[in-house]
Amino acid sequence: MAEKDQAALSPTFVPDRVGVVGLGLMGGSFAKALAAAGREVYGWNRTHSVTEMAEIETIAGELTDKTIPTCELIILAGYPQVSIDWLGEMANLISPGAIVIDTVGVKRIICERCGKISEGQPWTFVGCHPMAGTQYSGFAHARANMFHNAPMVVVPPQMDDFERVAILERLKHLLEPCGFGSFTLSTAENHDRMIAYTSQLAHVVSNAYVKSPTAQEHKGFSAGSYKDLTRVARLNAPMWTELFLDNADNLSREVGTIIENLQAYKDAIDARDAEKLQTLLAEGDRLKREAEAR
Repeated sequence: MAEKDQAALSPTFVPDRVGVVGLGLMGGSFAKALAAAGREVYGWNRTHSVTEMAEIETIAGELTDKTIPTCELIILAGYPQVSIDWLGEMANLISPGAIVIDTVGVKRIICERCGKISEGQPWTFVGCHPMAGTQYSGFAHARANMFHNAPMVVVPPQMDDFERVAILERLKHLLEPCGFGSFTLSTAENHDRMIAYTSQLAHVVSNAYVKSPTAQEHKGFSAGSYKDLTRVARLNAPMWTELFLDNADNLSREVGTIIENLQAYKDAIDARDAEKLQTLLAEGDRLKREAEAR
């Protein structure tokens, strides 16, 4: 290889330097966790005032054409399409040898499109989904301990086994200040199937539950059960709309299943069928215990 070509493939990043695209709840929490550990973090946000606020207390500066090539790790923490668009526009600025991850709650569309953008590039894209969050959004609610002991789901790229292990070990090192409790490897397809049940369905049910007119009269009559079931009714509607539709097949199936199950309870209640209702309740209790014992 000519000297010029070798120079073009030489890393330009500063070791451990991180760029965060999107400084909302997730991106802001990554930035705060990494900065608190002494890592140099640069950030970008569509609303520039958020970037300016982050510069006061967290990030070292703005993620620009000049600082992108200096980052060893870039975290795409925006909405799905924003993350895809940013990577497409900035792909040629990213340093050889750098790692790019995302935090998006769906993986098929992200891994397909970002994987295609990364083809032929000297850097690596790894699909990721940190299993943490709150019902609130925005940089103001981000916190450095957001990911402590939380699982991180990782969709490894298609590459040689030894290269994949090396990339994952580097990624664990780069994310060490975040304090993830585990790293779970998955395919994009399996991730989206599982997340439709464990996360997306919960948001749909919670959001629908508070639409009862009785919800407006709950004060003085509600305790833990109400709080647990309604916590994620409060959500970022534009973001969750995008996530739901990007996983429409899996989510629709889960919604259909819960509608069928709820109908069985309603039928037993309407019929005043105590035996049937008790069977349904006992079955749910058993399945919950079995799931928790796994």
